[in-house]
Amino acid sequence: MPRQALQRLHERLTATVLGAEDAATLLLTALLARGHVLIEGAPGIGKTTLAHTLASSIGGVFKRVQFTPDLMPADLLGYSLYRMDRGEFEFIPGPVFANCVLADEINRTSPRVQSALLESMNEGRVTLDGVTRNLPDPFLVIATQNDAYATGTFPLPEPQLDRFLLSISMTLPDSAMQSRILLAHAGGEIPVSEGSEPLVTAAEIRALQESAGKLPVSVAIAEYITALCQALRRLAGSEHAVSIRASLAILQAARAHAFLEAAVAVHPDHVQAVFPSVMRHRVIPEDGTDPELLVQSALDQTAVEPG
Repeated sequence: MPRQALQRLHERLTATVLGAEDAATLLLTALLARGHVLIEGAPGIGKTTLAHTLASSIGGVFKRVQFTPDLMPADLLGYSLYRMDRGEFEFIPGPVFANCVLADEINRTSPRVQSALLESMNEGRVTLDGVTRNLPDPFLVIATQNDAYATGTFPLPEPQLDRFLLSISMTLPDSAMQSRILLAHAGGEIPVSEGSEPLVTAAEIRALQESAGKLPVSVAIAEYITALCQALRRLAGSEHAVSIRASLAILQAARAHAFLEAAVAVHPDHVQAVFPSVMRHRVIPEDGTDPELLVQSALDQTAVEPG
């Protein structure tokens, strides 16, 4: 059954990247919610491995793009090539025409190239030379980003950040987990994702996404999400700090998270579980305050009304 495949997906992710249980859950949440994911953290902590494991475990076409300073928009989207033998132009699709696109180290290329993904991520299509072409369904972008202060990186434009449903922060595990990782690698216990058999087909993913999108949402949950967003706007000192798109993203992610837990409706704990990851990359306080602190304060200060 497709739902059982979700559990197998989670098990494969956590077996490949030890200590990444929360990140794996959020990655599957984004998949069910038809949202894109930004995985952040220092180099060498498993960001690319986690993304590649998911991509190789779901059916469909997978493409990986290594973002570099010399990358051009055409390298992502495609281009028109003139065929002299036929006397006409032929469109050569870029790697974005896939079910799952791994944008590795996305902040190592220029904002111009980063922005080339906007239409693809927002509308599931690409417009080039006046022609609009639809992307495959499902369509998922998993981007990895090294620490923003690392050498040779470019900050992602705010409109680009807003297109990511979730931001997953991966940090160095504690000493006990680091030792466990070393022993697991020494003993050959870490599975290799390359060449792994898909655990779920593209059609099954679409069916799961449709089911997750139908999970009931009560008036109380809608009011709770609204109250959280209002609290965050107040803490950030701007009415424009949290957009309606962000509110809808919380609802979308909470629904998917509830479905992943086999719940029959969305509850406050589902909203609380996804709220930090939905808002972390969207709130940029003018005074330089850590967004994580504001997000946590909004959760702490917003009461859950009985529904």
